[in-house]
Amino acid sequence: MIRSYQLHNGLLREQPLDMEELTQELRQLRESSWIDLQEASEDEIHMVEQLHPESLPEVEDVEEIESSARYFIEGQDLHVHSLFLYQSEGRHRTATVAFTLKPDVLLSIRDVDLADFRLLRLRSRRGWVEAGSPLQILTSIFQLKVDNLADQLEDLLGDLDDISSEILANRDEELGEPMDKLAKLEDSNGKIRLCLMDTQRSVSFLLRNIRQHPEVQEGCREILRDLDTLMAHAAFIFEKIDFLMNTSQGFINIQQAKIIKIFSIAAVVFLPPTMIASIYGMNFEFMPELHWVAGYPFALGMMLMAGVTPYLFFRYKGWL
Repeated sequence: MIRSYQLHNGLLREQPLDMEELTQELRQLRESSWIDLQEASEDEIHMVEQLHPESLPEVEDVEEIESSARYFIEGQDLHVHSLFLYQSEGRHRTATVAFTLKPDVLLSIRDVDLADFRLLRLRSRRGWVEAGSPLQILTSIFQLKVDNLADQLEDLLGDLDDISSEILANRDEELGEPMDKLAKLEDSNGKIRLCLMDTQRSVSFLLRNIRQHPEVQEGCREILRDLDTLMAHAAFIFEKIDFLMNTSQGFINIQQAKIIKIFSIAAVVFLPPTMIASIYGMNFEFMPELHWVAGYPFALGMMLMAGVTPYLFFRYKGWL
């Protein structure tokens, strides 16, 4: 799918493409300030490459993690491959968007429908996205991305507070489910932190290479300041998750220790009666107690006394 955007009076506007007429569509794309390709077919990629040869990256190049492969310059073109956050099957995931910033147009290619791009498209339809150049379009995308990541961190912190209350209020209950929730939150926080770090590198790369655009540099510096704050916030959430994981594990260890303590005490209490019963269960010929009338009550009394005595001793020591 191809989406085309133009700049009109300092505002970003989406322009519908005429899919029936190839010549008309090429003309519209040629006049675009931003061409966004989402899950594009080979024909759509070929069409864009006719207008902008050697501008779109290969699929295998998009997922490269080396800094030199994600941020580089070719002639007058700036290439930035940035990670974006999205949700799939109830879990946070990351997808790479490849941007190519040319002097007169911004190209982007991605394989996932991202909430950041949907929101930007909605705002552009309402005339809320101000931009005067493809470079400002790119910085607007990064600013919106940072805002969405901040919202995700706020939601994460709210969920973390709920789980914290659940763990601390029910320390004697089963904590398997809260720990499972904590593991998912830790995974989400890691994905968000990864996107923040990647955006920090992307904006820093732009800032080093747009010295001829001082009006955009200040916006990039503001994004970097926001990123520094969000990185500290993500680190705080990580530390809190780690604390709650250790606390939950400590509560589980205490519960297990109580169970082991009960079994240990029970074993000590029943050991002397078991020994007495074992003695009188022997098949020796000469055992005087076997011929006593009170032999059976005598043995039961000894067993009862041998079991009660350790129990009373443990209660006296405060171990029970």
